[in-house]
Amino acid sequence: MQGDLARDIALVLLADGIVGLSFGAIAVGSGLPMWLPMLLSVLVFAGAAQFLFVGIIAAGGNPVAAVLAGLLVNARHVPFGFAIGDVLGRGWRKWVGTHVMIDETVAFALAQRDAERRKAAYWACGVGLFVCWNVGVVLGAVAGTAVSDTAALGLDAAFPAVLLALVLPSLRDKATGAAALVGVAVALAATPLLPAGLPVLLSLLALPIALVLHEQRARERTASAADPASSGEEASCPSR
Repeated sequence: MQGDLARDIALVLLADGIVGLSFGAIAVGSGLPMWLPMLLSVLVFAGAAQFLFVGIIAAGGNPVAAVLAGLLVNARHVPFGFAIGDVLGRGWRKWVGTHVMIDETVAFALAQRDAERRKAAYWACGVGLFVCWNVGVVLGAVAGTAVSDTAALGLDAAFPAVLLALVLPSLRDKATGAAALVGVAVALAATPLLPAGLPVLLSLLALPIALVLHEQRARERTASAADPASSGEEASCPSR
């Protein structure tokens, strides 16, 4: 593995370890038993789904809604599997590789040009993140028993900040940005009326907006490509 790739992976491992620490501290500081964040981190190993699940449960939400919200967040792993199926291997390697398939491992794998570097990046990042995340969660859970108010340390803002940084580039797309704004509005409007967890699920009603806008833009691009007459006429007009 080349030095620049190893350096980038090491920085991601450090960042995710810190986020894992915040997750463990927030979960225990919210009144949940110490074993719960540790078990989630081993069996689920998906930061966004874990934070969402714990947040809904800590707010008094329905466990079923918390599980459904986590499953919906992790549904993005389905296309991930098709994109990097060649690096997972077969047999037990495929099971292990699927378990460590998260945003970071997929991003590093897809960024590599040849197959060997894809596999090296995926497995180095995946195994490293699994270890660092779980160590961070254990340390955070222990710290959560000693700190009565984890919000005073700002740990509750750590993961939302990471998620915001991840989604900001996608919001440059007008269709995605419009759907995100509608989803936020729906969730905020439903929060005073519905139990914790349901407003997040209800915000998914904004997804058809993104699909419709993307389809509309695709039709416009297809139409402009099929009818270049207007641009040709403009090019043939003499300058005045």
